[in-house]
Amino acid sequence: MPVTNVPRRIAFVMATRHEYGAQLQRRFDPLVTGVGPVEAAVATATMLAEAAATGALPDLVVSIGSAGSRTLPLGSVWQVASVSWRDMNASRIGFAKGVVPFADFGAVLPLGTALDWPTARLSTGADIVGGDDYARIDADMVDMETYAVVRACQRFGVPVMGLRGISDGPGELEALGGWTAMLGVLDEKLAAVVDLLA
Repeated sequence: MPVTNVPRRIAFVMATRHEYGAQLQRRFDPLVTGVGPVEAAVATATMLAEAAATGALPDLVVSIGSAGSRTLPLGSVWQVASVSWRDMNASRIGFAKGVVPFADFGAVLPLGTALDWPTARLSTGADIVGGDDYARIDADMVDMETYAVVRACQRFGVPVMGLRGISDGPGELEALGGWTAMLGVLDEKLAAVVDLLA
């Protein structure tokens, strides 16, 4: 007889504990990678390698946290439909911007959307975006880690999804407080969406 109701092993990945508020703390213990694509790639790949060595790879990795957007409402939460890498530019040697040279995948990586929840396109890069810089990005929102998390997960064959809450975007982001002001609101809203994974 098949076993039913076996809980999935879900690994949550976040950039910083600034985004890990009281509501999320009641729901999971995340891998905190540090800020930016390099830190995210190193930490995620290390976690997955250690899990693989013990036969305990997660069934799903969730890249979760805040994002900026010029068009999506502050405080709203989105499931990531796809992610691109805005820093990658090898156009001088004939590759389209965003395409990793000699790779077997394109500029945009689709993500699983397991939830009945609104989706948006995400762009990852090593810069904090604000003001007029949004005009150069072909995505609905921006972060600094998800693309790297996705690539690490792909190497280990682990499905990944993204959940992002909009912390900033309209106008110029000039100080730390412009990012952190919405994190308490997003903590509650992200926690409610995490509950849907159950």
